[in-house]
Amino acid sequence: MAQTAREIFIVGLRNAHAMETQARELMERQSERLDEYPEVKTKLTAHLQETNEQLKRLEQCLEACGETTSALKDTAQSVMANAMAMTHAMASDEILKKHLRQQRLENFEIAAYKSLLALCGPAGADNTRAHLEVSLREEEQMAQWVAANVEKVTLAYVAREARAQLSHHGPGSGCTFPALRARP
Repeated sequence: MAQTAREIFIVGLRNAHAMETQARELMERQSERLDEYPEVKTKLTAHLQETNEQLKRLEQCLEACGETTSALKDTAQSVMANAMAMTHAMASDEILKKHLRQQRLENFEIAAYKSLLALCGPAGADNTRAHLEVSLREEEQMAQWVAANVEKVTLAYVAREARAQLSHHGPGSGCTFPALRARP
Protein backbone atom coordinates (compact mmCIF):
# COMPACT_ATOMS: atom_id res chain seq x y z
CA MET A 1 0.00 0.00 0.00
CA ALA A 2 1.45 3.35 -1.02
CA GLN A 3 1.98 5.93 1.70
CA THR A 4 1.05 9.58 1.47
CA ALA A 5 3.65 12.29 1.97
CA ARG A 6 2.08 13.03 5.35
CA GLU A 7 2.39 9.39 6.45
CA ILE A 8 6.01 9.30 5.31
CA PHE A 9 6.65 12.55 7.18
CA ILE A 10 5.11 11.18 10.41
CA VAL A 11 7.20 8.01 10.18
CA GLY A 12 10.24 10.19 9.53
CA LEU A 13 9.52 12.31 12.61
CA ARG A 14 9.15 9.18 14.73
CA ASN A 15 12.36 7.76 13.29
CA ALA A 16 14.17 11.04 13.99
CA HIS A 17 12.89 11.00 17.57
CA ALA A 18 14.18 7.45 18.00
CA MET A 19 17.48 8.49 16.38
CA GLU A 20 17.87 11.40 18.81
CA THR A 21 16.92 9.11 21.71
CA GLN A 22 19.75 6.81 20.68
CA ALA A 23 22.13 9.77 20.31
CA ARG A 24 21.21 10.99 23.79
CA GLU A 25 21.88 7.59 25.33
CA LEU A 26 25.23 7.31 23.54
CA MET A 27 26.33 10.78 24.61
CA GLU A 28 25.28 10.18 28.21
CA ARG A 29 27.38 7.00 28.33
CA GLN A 30 30.29 8.62 26.47
CA SER A 31 30.45 11.71 28.66
CA GLU A 32 30.84 9.49 31.73
CA ARG A 33 34.18 8.26 30.37
CA LEU A 34 35.78 11.38 28.87
CA ASP A 35 37.58 12.90 31.85
CA GLU A 36 40.94 12.55 30.08
CA TYR A 37 39.60 14.53 27.10
CA PRO A 38 38.02 17.63 28.71
CA GLU A 39 37.45 19.55 25.45
CA VAL A 40 35.58 16.60 23.92
CA LYS A 41 33.59 16.14 27.12
CA THR A 42 32.61 19.83 27.19
CA LYS A 43 31.48 19.77 23.55
CA LEU A 44 29.61 16.49 23.97
CA THR A 45 27.86 17.76 27.10
CA ALA A 46 26.76 20.91 25.25
CA HIS A 47 25.51 18.84 22.32
CA LEU A 48 23.67 16.56 24.74
CA GLN A 49 21.70 19.62 25.88
CA GLU A 50 20.97 20.46 22.23
CA THR A 51 19.83 16.88 21.67
CA ASN A 52 17.37 17.13 24.54
CA GLU A 53 15.97 20.28 22.90
CA GLN A 54 15.84 18.50 19.54
CA LEU A 55 13.78 15.75 21.13
CA LYS A 56 11.35 18.36 22.47
CA ARG A 57 11.13 20.02 19.06
CA LEU A 58 10.41 16.69 17.37
CA GLU A 59 7.68 16.00 19.93
CA GLN A 60 6.21 19.44 19.16
CA CYS A 61 6.31 18.65 15.43
CA LEU A 62 4.47 15.39 16.02
CA GLU A 63 1.91 17.13 18.26
CA ALA A 64 1.36 19.77 15.56
CA CYS A 65 0.46 16.90 13.24
CA GLY A 66 -1.81 15.30 15.85
CA GLU A 67 0.63 12.42 16.40
CA THR A 68 2.91 11.03 19.13
CA THR A 69 6.32 9.39 19.34
CA SER A 70 6.87 5.65 18.95
CA ALA A 71 7.71 4.15 22.35
CA LEU A 72 8.81 0.94 20.66
CA LYS A 73 11.29 2.69 18.35
CA ASP A 74 12.59 4.89 21.17
CA THR A 75 13.11 1.92 23.48
CA ALA A 76 14.82 -0.17 20.80
CA GLN A 77 17.21 2.67 19.93
CA SER A 78 17.96 3.30 23.60
CA VAL A 79 18.86 -0.36 24.18
CA MET A 80 21.05 -0.40 21.06
CA ALA A 81 22.85 2.76 22.18
CA ASN A 82 23.67 1.32 25.57
CA ALA A 83 24.93 -1.91 24.01
CA MET A 84 27.19 0.04 21.63
CA ALA A 85 28.51 2.17 24.47
CA MET A 86 29.38 -0.93 26.51
CA THR A 87 31.13 -2.54 23.55
CA HIS A 88 33.29 0.51 22.91
CA ALA A 89 34.05 0.96 26.62
CA MET A 90 36.00 -2.31 26.49
CA ALA A 91 38.23 -1.14 23.63
CA SER A 92 41.63 0.33 24.38
CA ASP A 93 41.08 2.93 21.66
CA GLU A 94 37.63 3.84 22.98
CA ILE A 95 38.03 7.60 22.36
CA LEU A 96 38.84 7.04 18.68
CA LYS A 97 35.89 4.73 18.16
CA LYS A 98 33.59 7.21 19.92
CA HIS A 99 34.84 10.16 17.89
CA LEU A 100 34.51 8.36 14.57
CA ARG A 101 31.07 7.04 15.51
CA GLN A 102 30.04 10.58 16.46
CA GLN A 103 31.00 11.78 12.97
CA ARG A 104 28.90 9.05 11.39
CA LEU A 105 25.96 9.80 13.69
CA GLU A 106 26.03 13.55 13.01
CA ASN A 107 26.01 13.00 9.25
CA PHE A 108 23.12 10.55 9.54
CA GLU A 109 21.18 13.09 11.61
CA ILE A 110 21.88 15.83 9.06
CA ALA A 111 20.50 13.63 6.27
CA ALA A 112 17.43 12.77 8.36
CA TYR A 113 16.63 16.44 9.01
CA LYS A 114 17.16 17.35 5.35
CA SER A 115 14.75 14.59 4.35
CA LEU A 116 12.15 15.84 6.83
CA LEU A 117 12.55 19.39 5.55
CA ALA A 118 12.02 18.16 1.98
CA LEU A 119 8.76 16.55 3.13
CA CYS A 120 7.36 19.60 4.97
CA GLY A 121 5.64 21.06 1.90
CA PRO A 122 4.24 17.86 0.37
CA ALA A 123 3.09 16.68 3.84
CA GLY A 124 1.32 19.98 4.54
CA ALA A 125 3.54 20.49 7.58
CA ASP A 126 5.27 23.78 6.84
CA ASN A 127 4.47 24.81 10.41
CA THR A 128 7.19 22.34 11.57
CA ARG A 129 9.91 23.69 9.28
CA ALA A 130 11.44 26.20 11.73
CA HIS A 131 11.94 23.53 14.42
CA LEU A 132 13.58 21.16 11.95
CA GLU A 133 15.85 23.89 10.56
CA VAL A 134 17.15 24.72 14.04
CA SER A 135 17.95 21.07 14.69
CA LEU A 136 19.64 20.74 11.29
CA ARG A 137 21.90 23.74 12.03
CA GLU A 138 22.87 22.26 15.41
CA GLU A 139 23.77 18.93 13.82
CA GLU A 140 25.77 20.62 11.07
CA GLN A 141 27.73 22.61 13.66
CA MET A 142 28.47 19.48 15.69
CA ALA A 143 29.51 17.54 12.58
CA GLN A 144 31.89 20.36 11.64
CA TRP A 145 33.40 20.38 15.13
CA VAL A 146 33.87 16.60 15.16
CA ALA A 147 35.47 16.63 11.69
CA ALA A 148 37.75 19.53 12.61
CA ASN A 149 38.95 17.72 15.73
CA VAL A 150 39.69 14.20 14.43
CA GLU A 151 43.42 14.88 14.25
CA LYS A 152 43.51 16.58 17.65
CA VAL A 153 41.63 13.74 19.37
CA THR A 154 43.77 11.11 17.63
CA LEU A 155 47.01 12.79 18.69
CA ALA A 156 45.73 13.28 22.24
CA TYR A 157 45.04 9.56 22.38
CA VAL A 158 48.52 8.76 21.03
CA ALA A 159 50.11 11.06 23.64
CA ARG A 160 48.09 9.44 26.41
CA GLU A 161 49.14 5.97 25.25
CA ALA A 162 52.79 7.08 25.02
CA ARG A 163 52.65 8.32 28.63
CA ALA A 164 51.14 5.00 29.70
CA GLN A 165 53.81 3.10 27.75
CA LEU A 166 56.59 5.09 29.42
CA SER A 167 55.17 4.56 32.87
CA HIS A 168 54.96 0.79 32.30
CA HIS A 169 58.03 0.03 30.18
CA GLY A 170 60.33 3.04 30.18
CA PRO A 171 61.74 4.90 27.19
CA GLY A 172 62.71 3.23 23.95
CA SER A 173 59.96 0.65 23.83
CA GLY A 174 58.29 1.90 20.65
CA CYS A 175 57.99 0.02 17.37
CA THR A 176 61.05 -1.93 16.36
CA PHE A 177 61.58 -3.90 13.21
CA PRO A 178 63.86 -6.95 13.44
CA ALA A 179 65.41 -6.28 10.03
CA LEU A 180 66.48 -2.81 11.17
CA ARG A 181 68.13 -3.90 14.42
CA ALA A 182 71.87 -3.82 14.51
CA ARG A 183 73.32 -7.29 13.86
CA PRO A 184 76.08 -8.59 16.10
